[in-house]
Amino acid sequence: MIPSLSIGRGIHRSECRHCKQELKHVFMDFGTTPLSNAYITDPAAPEKTYPLRVMVCHSCWLVQTEDHVQAKEIFNNAYAYFSSMSAGFLKHARTYTDMIVQRLALTEKSSVLEIASNDGYLLKNFVERNIPCLGIEPTESTAKEALKLQVPTVCEFFTEALAKRIGKHDLIIGNNVYAHVPDINDFTNGLREALAPDGTITLEFPHLLEIIEHTQFDTLYHEHFSYLSLSVVCGIFAKNGLRVFDVEQLTVHGGSIRVYGCHHADVRETSYNVYRILVQEWLKGMDRLPVYENFQTKADVAAYMFRRFILLEKRLGKKIAAIGAAAKGNTLLNYAGIDRTMIDFVCDNTPYKIGKYLPGSRIPIVGIEALAHEQPDWLVVLPWNVADEIIDAVRKTGWKKYNVAVAIPQLKLYMRG
Repeated sequence: MIPSLSIGRGIHRSECRHCKQELKHVFMDFGTTPLSNAYITDPAAPEKTYPLRVMVCHSCWLVQTEDHVQAKEIFNNAYAYFSSMSAGFLKHARTYTDMIVQRLALTEKSSVLEIASNDGYLLKNFVERNIPCLGIEPTESTAKEALKLQVPTVCEFFTEALAKRIGKHDLIIGNNVYAHVPDINDFTNGLREALAPDGTITLEFPHLLEIIEHTQFDTLYHEHFSYLSLSVVCGIFAKNGLRVFDVEQLTVHGGSIRVYGCHHADVRETSYNVYRILVQEWLKGMDRLPVYENFQTKADVAAYMFRRFILLEKRLGKKIAAIGAAAKGNTLLNYAGIDRTMIDFVCDNTPYKIGKYLPGSRIPIVGIEALAHEQPDWLVVLPWNVADEIIDAVRKTGWKKYNVAVAIPQLKLYMRG
């Protein structure tokens, strides 16, 4: 049995973090799990685990975790997500920069603010263009990397109080942060406070519609406090003095949206895209309970099929490895009950992770070069959203004889060897 120290078994939040209505309806219940980005150094030592139950508010339809863990406990010095380790994200950042600089006509006289700027993977593009910018990043490990790239960075959590100290900005960027904030109203008020009168906000986040449609239950973990539809974001913005005037659908993170926001009084017209996606969400029933209450059943089927495949292959004497020591992989492995007796090791290219062990499953993390030496029969791709990028990296090792398995949204097997 994996040693653990269970924390907070009771329900710590009974009201919606946005509209304060009582939370009654369960979207997904994972039981008790470790933090998905809390990689461990000693596989025999106890680790903290926390309840992970995701609820849906029947009033404003915000899907959200119960509060059993503080943000400061998640985003600490041991936080191990570095955006620059993904070539795909670097390309995405460059493409975004080219687009937004042209769209907003940003110059050396403009001011750009990024919230959750991580290791500077995005803002370095603005630094290269001599466009003044500032990053807000609460994790010291990633903030230090950003400073090495000459990206000005404040190592704090973004709040309304901080927003009042950092002035007004023509562009505020928040990529994959809006879902990570426990006080979404304070954060949104901070956006309004830091936004110049005619400024623009762009926020990117996984689209709840895609999560539901493709059973992406591995996207649910403690550091994601909220799971967002466009209709919910429009409502939160409206109640905090802002307005969504445009939206784009993206392929990153398995299906995301980028919303464009402005002050409520801004004269820019609301794009047709906003109405189109709002209608899509309505047609899928995202303002009704059944679509949320049926999600766990679909997740249970996906987890069962994955575990069944792993057990059958192990009984046949096959060696199984995984690749991509990502948070979503940890959610999948722990929910499906997969551990190091079933998967021998997981490969990753992040130096900070190599030599450690996955939380919960205790599977050792090794460098990608181990594949050619160990020659596993199966390679399980855990971060399925960047599967093509990962397989390209595997090919570069010179190793060609392998079969690939992907578990989400349903088990898919690719016979390659």
